[in-house]
Amino acid sequence: MTPVPPDPAPRVLPQAAAQRPGALLTVTGADRPGVTARLFGALARGGDGVPPVEVVDVEQVVVHGRLVLGVVVGVVVGALPAAGGPVDEAAFLAGLGRLADDVARATGVRVEVESAPDRGVQGVPAGRPHHVILLGRPVPPSAVAGAATAIAGVGGNIDAIRRLSDWPVTSLELTVSGAGATELRTALAAVAASTGADIAVEQVGLARRSKRLIVLDVDSTLVRGEVIDELAARAGRAAEVARITAAAMNGELDFAESLRARVATLAGLPVEVLDEVREHLELTPGARTLIRTLQRLGFRCGIVSGGFSQITDPLAASLGLDFAAANTLEVSDGRLTGGLVGEIVDRPGKARALARFAAAHGIPLEQTVAVGDGANDLDMLNAAGLGIAFNAKPVVREQAHTALNQPYLDAVLQVLGFTRDEVLDAL
Repeated sequence: MTPVPPDPAPRVLPQAAAQRPGALLTVTGADRPGVTARLFGALARGGDGVPPVEVVDVEQVVVHGRLVLGVVVGVVVGALPAAGGPVDEAAFLAGLGRLADDVARATGVRVEVESAPDRGVQGVPAGRPHHVILLGRPVPPSAVAGAATAIAGVGGNIDAIRRLSDWPVTSLELTVSGAGATELRTALAAVAASTGADIAVEQVGLARRSKRLIVLDVDSTLVRGEVIDELAARAGRAAEVARITAAAMNGELDFAESLRARVATLAGLPVEVLDEVREHLELTPGARTLIRTLQRLGFRCGIVSGGFSQITDPLAASLGLDFAAANTLEVSDGRLTGGLVGEIVDRPGKARALARFAAAHGIPLEQTVAVGDGANDLDMLNAAGLGIAFNAKPVVREQAHTALNQPYLDAVLQVLGFTRDEVLDAL
């Protein structure tokens, strides 16, 4: 059996070769089949003043049918003159220029050549790379300009930009090196506030695509509105309950205490009212797309609600969800008693439910996602590997990992790094 060679050491050029000639070839023009093949074929053949070269770096992108291709090449070390003598850089660049002209004439694109000497192994920028995702309807130029300025202001560099989606929201992903997550989030929060765009920050790495479970709050997240407000309206106590709900969601009242106070106002309602409210539930736009896409990608999907199981259990069944947790209204003689039975699903209860569901499916918490809008979601959002505040109260936006203020729940997919094409392929 052929032995496996050891891992190679990082490439360090000999001192004599540290200033070996190199060049950057930039190709721009209408994209068409064969452009990249023609360029690299010409580089492989060399000749006419072009010694054997190796590919040092390459990046290609197509934007609305326009190709931008950058290739950095360096003279192969073995092709350098004996004794490490200098290579005529001018002659090297002139030869590449003639090669570039031939490629341009054959393909109809523009090929520019400039010096890019290979200086060996470069220093790694401080801080791990991050993805910065800009979302909006649309994304204004001021948001991109502001983000770029903020990134530079904390010592970051934008290494790449790509579009993730153009519908229902436009989203752009910037790959940023040289800055820490805290500095980026702080600097970009001001940009988001001033431009109206959503800006999320995530660390680059396998962990981003390793997420395997998502839990969603229900009221004002998975569905529009608050179920308890609808029930209170039928009990003639809508204004009173709305005030308590608002205070609880803003973190001004203990959730468990406020829940009991609101449920008490429902005493005497016939149980059939629950069916009426459930039948009139309106899913948040994009909710079905989010759930269907993640399910087909292998996610476990569920809901954790401070609402009521008589509403959420049938909802979970209709969406094919894997789990659900909520409070249970007490019923006696066909009417609500104004009380609750069983464990209260409050702020810490939501975090416990997330941990319970993750453990049941053998999924570490760092591979989970939680989405919610109220203060009672904060423990759950912070316990998850990624906590997303969705159209949330200010106190929640400030403490969650990231925030979305778009009206479409499937924008969560772009925060997770999925492109619109990947979403369509999964549907």
